[in-house]
Amino acid sequence: MSYPGYPPTGYPPFPGYPPAGQESSFPPPGQYPYPSGFPPMGGGAYPPAPSGGYPGAGGYPAPGGYPAPGGYPGAPQAGGAPSYPGVPPGQGFGAPPGAAGFPGYPQPPSQSYGGSPAQVPMPGGFPGGQMPSQYPGGQVPFPNQISTESFSSYPVFSPVSLDYSSEPAAMTQGYQGTIRPASNFDALKDAEILRKAMKGFGTDEQAIVDVVANRSNDQRQKIKAAFKTMYGKDLIKDLKSELSGNMEELILALFMPSTYYDAWSLRNAMKGAGTQERVLIEILCTRTNQEIREIVRCYGSEFGRDLEQDIRSDTSGHFERLLVSMCQGNRDENQNVNHQMAQEDAQRLFQAGEGRLGTDESCFNMVLATRSFPQLKATMEAYSRMANRDLVSSVCREFSGNVESGLKAILQCALSRPAFFAERLYASMKGAGTDDSTLVRIVVTRSEIDLVQIKQMFNQLYQKTLGTTIASDTSGDYRKLLLAIVGQ
Repeated sequence: MSYPGYPPTGYPPFPGYPPAGQESSFPPPGQYPYPSGFPPMGGGAYPPAPSGGYPGAGGYPAPGGYPAPGGYPGAPQAGGAPSYPGVPPGQGFGAPPGAAGFPGYPQPPSQSYGGSPAQVPMPGGFPGGQMPSQYPGGQVPFPNQISTESFSSYPVFSPVSLDYSSEPAAMTQGYQGTIRPASNFDALKDAEILRKAMKGFGTDEQAIVDVVANRSNDQRQKIKAAFKTMYGKDLIKDLKSELSGNMEELILALFMPSTYYDAWSLRNAMKGAGTQERVLIEILCTRTNQEIREIVRCYGSEFGRDLEQDIRSDTSGHFERLLVSMCQGNRDENQNVNHQMAQEDAQRLFQAGEGRLGTDESCFNMVLATRSFPQLKATMEAYSRMANRDLVSSVCREFSGNVESGLKAILQCALSRPAFFAERLYASMKGAGTDDSTLVRIVVTRSEIDLVQIKQMFNQLYQKTLGTTIASDTSGDYRKLLLAIVGQ
C-alpha cells in the first residue's frame, strides 16, 4: 500500500520501509511528526499545529504565514540573495519569539515607523507596484510634513503636527462630502485656466466655476501657489477685482484653508459693533477637539488675538461660560457609552432643571461640555425614559436666548450633526430674503465632510431638495457655483 504525498519530497529513501505486509500499520500514530497525506491535500492547514505550539508558545502561524514551504523568508539562498522579494539583505519584519536560532530570518528595521515612510520596507513595494507618483520625491506627506503656501489677502497659517489617532472615527464614519480631490490634478494647468478666464474684457465665470467647484481645498491652495509662481500675481486679489457680492464671498471662502476660514468667521462675528452669536455657536459647538485647537491656534497666529479673551469680551453670563468651555477643545471623545453614567447624568440634569425651582446652569454646562456625543445621546435616551420629556424640550423650558441655542446645538449634534446643519440651511433661506453668509459658510465648510448626508436630511425634514431650495433663493453665477458644490 502507498501513501499519497509520502515520503515528503527531499526526504531520503528508507530501505525496506514500510515493511512488506505491514503497510496498514505504518507509520504508527505519533511517531512520524506529520499526519498522513503530507503535504496536505485539498487545501488543509499547513503546517499542522502540534501540541506544545511553535517555539515561544505562540503556536504555528496561520495558513499562508511563516514558515513557508522552502524555509523562512530571507534565508540565504545560493549566491547569498534573500528569498523574500523586496526585502534588502539584513532587513525584514521581525522574527517571532524565540526565533533567534534561525539564521537569515529577517530582522526588524532600525528605522521606526515614525520616520520617513519611504524607508519602511514593504514586501514588493507599494501595492500594485511603485510608490504613487503623487508623492513628490517618493516621500509620503505625513502630518509633520504638511506645507501650506500663504497669500497676502488671507494669510495661511502653518499647521502644527496633527495627531490623526485622536480623531474619533465615529464622528466622521459614514460621512461623505460632495467635493472630492480631482484625479489627474494639474495645478499649473488650472492656474492657466483661471488666468485666461480673468484676462481681457469681461470674466469667464463658467470657467472659474468649473475649476473651483471640482477641486478639494488642498488642491485650491496648490492652484493659488502655482498662480503666483507662474504670473507673479496674487490669485485672490485678481479674483476680488473681477467678482463682487455673494459670488466674491463664496469664491474667497473656497480659497481659504478650512481652519483659517473658521477662525476668520469667528473673528468677523465678534469685531465691530454687535456679535453674531449664531456663528460662534455653529462653529464652536460642532467641531472636534482637534479642529477647535487648530482654530484657537490659528486665531492667535493670524489675528494676534486670544480667542477665549475675545469671547469673554463679547459675551456674558452662562453663554460666555459655555463658549469658553467649548473653545478648550477637551470634550471626551471616547466612543464607548457608559450606560450607568448616562443614567446618573440624566438624573443629575433632571434635578438641576425640571426637578427643582430655578435652574442649576453649571450642571448643564458641565455635562454638555464634557461628555462625548455618543454618551450625550445615551443620556438623552435615559432622560426621556425617566422624565417623560425629551432633554431638548427641558432645555427650552429652563433656558432662553443664546445659552439655550448653544445647549440645543450640542444636543442636536449628539443626535445628528447633518440634521443640525440641514436645519441651519433651511433657516438661512426661509421667509423673505436669504442669509447668504450662513448659506456660504455651511456649504463650504461641510462640502468635503458630510454635505451628502446634510442633503439627505434636508430632503427628509422638509420634503424638498437642498438644490431646489438654493436655486429658488439665489441667482446668476452665485447660484451656479453653489449648485455645483452641492452636486445638483
